[in-house]
Amino acid sequence: MIFGRGVARVTRSLWWRRRRQLQSRPGCCESGRLLCFDVDGNSYLPARAVLGFREFSSWGLLSQLIVARRIHHQSSSLMEDHLDPFSLVADELSIIGNRLRAMVIAEVPKLASAAEYFFKLGVEGKRFRPTVLLLMASALNVPEASHRSLGDTLSTELRTRQQSVAEITEMIHVASLLHDDVLDDAQTRRGIGSLNFIMGNKLAVLAGDFLLSRACVALAALKNTEVVSLIATVVEHLVTGETMQMTTSSDQRYSLEYYMQKTFYKTASLISNSCKSVALLAGQTTEVASLAYDYGKNLGLAFQVIDDVLDFTGTSASLGKGSLSDIRHGIITAPILFAMEEYPQLRKVVDRGFEDPANVELALEYLGKSRGLQKAKELAKKHADLAAEAIDSLPESNDEDVIRSRRALIDLTRIVITRTK
Repeated sequence: MIFGRGVARVTRSLWWRRRRQLQSRPGCCESGRLLCFDVDGNSYLPARAVLGFREFSSWGLLSQLIVARRIHHQSSSLMEDHLDPFSLVADELSIIGNRLRAMVIAEVPKLASAAEYFFKLGVEGKRFRPTVLLLMASALNVPEASHRSLGDTLSTELRTRQQSVAEITEMIHVASLLHDDVLDDAQTRRGIGSLNFIMGNKLAVLAGDFLLSRACVALAALKNTEVVSLIATVVEHLVTGETMQMTTSSDQRYSLEYYMQKTFYKTASLISNSCKSVALLAGQTTEVASLAYDYGKNLGLAFQVIDDVLDFTGTSASLGKGSLSDIRHGIITAPILFAMEEYPQLRKVVDRGFEDPANVELALEYLGKSRGLQKAKELAKKHADLAAEAIDSLPESNDEDVIRSRRALIDLTRIVITRTK
């Protein structure tokens, strides 16, 4: 690796001063990314964008520019402004999609039809969670010296096991969606009729249970007790989070801390524990596994907070489900919590409930003139930045696939907080 850990790092204040100097030059920023210039006037992305470092080392500026230019020439394939994280694992996502469709086949045709409802081509979604896990697997592909002699056999077997974690995660996620839609009496999901709306609540619940059972079988096949324990905890968290949402006291309902804990249980626990599972299967250290967990946790929190923002700003068509669904069900999320900090009188509106459409309109009026949506976005960005920092802190590697995957994981943090659906 070109930059050694032994080289002293400059402080963040020096980095940001230098960034402001560079930004004063025309064309120094594209799509929110800093673009720097070398001694010949050629543009390049800073080392942080390519290698995931948080600061430049304390060499002189000229040395920094020369080294960065070398990186530009050596890794030109990695220097595109933005990667498409989904395209990097598109082939594997297709394989996983086919496996999932095969795994949910049931003896009873009606159950099989229900179980495969959201795994059919065209309605399977972008496979966000499997994408994160496959990229994490590649980002941690730093084999121990004792494993190198085993060659491709170990790599293929490990990758298959890590793909299995992605499949298990997706089955648990879809099962939770089926159960949530029953609890919320939802009518749409992913732009089509929800399963409970099409086939009824009972079959939707059974289909979710069936997916969980299939996930358990696949999990047992991994024969790794630590991973089994992590994923079992996820299922417990999903139930705990949903119960927290249904049975809040008045004080808990208006607590941001309670909201974030519930959000972790309902959304972030699945991603964080699955990322950690991928790391453990690869034989990574406790420290690296913890960084993978931190990435998944903070990415999941950022994802859900933006989801809660989009519930107010998105349309039913863009979301694939009804907008304003949370507030209509009396669920208080980050934008409303922040709005209440500015307008305490909003709490009285919330206390009255939202069965009356007039109360919904009044709450939206308060939200519109507050900074509730903006502060929620800032909260999401805070967690997205923490996720990126976790990737920055992973052990160094000069493997191009590893570097590319880590950069894609960081790019995902940007995608999560700038998405519109």
